[in-house]
Order: sequence, then structure tokens, then C-alpha cells
Amino acid sequence: MPPALYVARLLPDPVMAVIRERFRLTLPPAADPPSRKTLLEGFREAEAAICTLTEQIDQDVLIAAPRLRVIANYAVGYNNIDVAAAQARGMVVTNTPDVLTEATADLTWALLLAAARRIPDGHELMQQGAWKGWEPTQMLGADVAGQVLGIIGMGRIGRAVARRAAGFNMRVLYYSRAPAPSAPNERWRRVSFEEILAQSDFLSLHVPLTPDTHHLIGAKELRRMRPTAFLINTSRGPVVDEAALVDALREGRLAGAGLDVYEQEPHMHPGLRSLPHVVTLPHLGSATRNTRTRMGLMCIENIVAVLEGRPAPNRVG
Repeated sequence: MPPALYVARLLPDPVMAVIRERFRLTLPPAADPPSRKTLLEGFREAEAAICTLTEQIDQDVLIAAPRLRVIANYAVGYNNIDVAAAQARGMVVTNTPDVLTEATADLTWALLLAAARRIPDGHELMQQGAWKGWEPTQMLGADVAGQVLGIIGMGRIGRAVARRAAGFNMRVLYYSRAPAPSAPNERWRRVSFEEILAQSDFLSLHVPLTPDTHHLIGAKELRRMRPTAFLINTSRGPVVDEAALVDALREGRLAGAGLDVYEQEPHMHPGLRSLPHVVTLPHLGSATRNTRTRMGLMCIENIVAVLEGRPAPNRVG
């Protein structure tokens, strides 16, 4: 009999085709997040599970799954899983590193450019049929080329974002626990946290969500930033204190923001709506057909390895 697998969310068609061929689903996956009751039911008989960031895999879920051997997280981050509790029960937890690096870096730049050049505002004006013609002072935005890009968190995605800055002739400052490998010394410079806040024209966040990074950017940090600066976040929502960000934007202490993630997803602070130079997206960092398919296939690869008694290629913890 094929191994029993619980899949919390409906994945791209090529991934689901492989899953249905190789596994027996404990429950049919749906597009919407599962309820707590459904989650527990799906895990109960599963030998393996694929979950996403919207599912909280805690002690109660793990206790309810006596046959579970591996949890494959359909993401790079895994703050939604109690990894220590899973390991204590002999379970393997895996993630999907590398595969979504370039897609997320691309989206970071899309947000940066859209916020700086007021692209959504211009699009809305055209869609409403309200444009009256070219004006010298209409929708003036911010320069990107030649400016200072600050990056907090110089992992795979942070470095991919930094590499793209060369095309805009930007100087890159970064804050990270360790020096970035293979950094072009003349264009990338490691600085202190205080310095990156004070000197960045665009500040992009690429850190995991941990107790240390929760509200890493709050009221105090926003006050240290330039009033002409933009904040870009494609990491995790709770890294930024949204209420403090709204205050800074309303008071003109920050020029704008580009956000793909939020503190209480799928909800965002209502104050973020209708602010100029603010672009908000519904967590699209890895949302390309190719990337999301490769993420699913990586989950399957990790699961098959564990069930066959081999080391998981992308084990965490």
C-alpha cells in the first residue's frame, strides 16, 4: 500500500500528479487553509505531511500523529513548526531552500521600483480614465539608480537582491552576523545595525522570523531612518511593527514602503491602505509557476528519502 500522506493545501498540478501517483492521501487538499479540526484529522493517520506557512504544527498536532515520520514545509522559513518537539518525537522536518531565491529577489525589486516610482498609482489613474495628460509635477517619485541599498540579512535571498543592485549602479550596505561570501568589496560593505538604518535610501529585509527578529523594525528603528527612505519587506510580516510603520508613513518620517508580508496574514494594518508610495502584495515572493512547482517536488524528494531510510536533502534543525 502506498504511504499515507497529508497535504494541507492544494499544490500546483504537476506536483499533485506526482503525489497522487506515489502516495495515498489521508484527506483531499483544498485551496483554502485547513481548519484546526481538519489539520488534526489529516495528520492522524499520516506517515508524512506537506504543510505551508499558514499551518501551525505544534505539540497537539504532533501528538495526534503517532505514525508521522517527516514534515515537509512548503517554504524556506519554518517558524510555523515546533521543530524541537518534532525532533523529540523522532520526526524529520525539511524545508525548500535555494529554489525560491531568485523569484523572491525579483519580487523584492518589483516592490522597490513600484514604490519608488508610484507605479500602482499611475496604473490606477489610467484604469479610471482620469489621466488628463502629461504634467511636470505629476506623481513625482524617487530615484533608484545611484542610491544606497541597505540589506538586513545577507543569506541566499539577500545576496541575490544585492547582485541585482549592480544594474542600478547602487552601493550596497548590509547588516548580517557574518560577512557575505564572495562579496564584491568595492560595492558591498558590512556595517552596523545603526549605520544601515541611518544611511539606506532603500532598506530591504531578508531575515527569518525568530524571537530576536520579531519587530526588528519598530518605532525606534524607523526614527533612525531617513525621511526619504523606503522600507521593503519580503521576509516575514512580524519582523516589522506595522502600527509603527503606519505612524512613520503618516507623519512623513518615511517616504514609502513595499510589503509582501504582514503581521497577521491574511490581514494587514488598515492604515496601510491608500497611503502614497506604499505598495502591498498578497505574499507573492515565490509565486511563479516554475518556482512553486519545484518547491512541491522538493518536498516530495525529502519525504521519499526519509520514508526510504535515507537522509533528507533539506533537513532543518
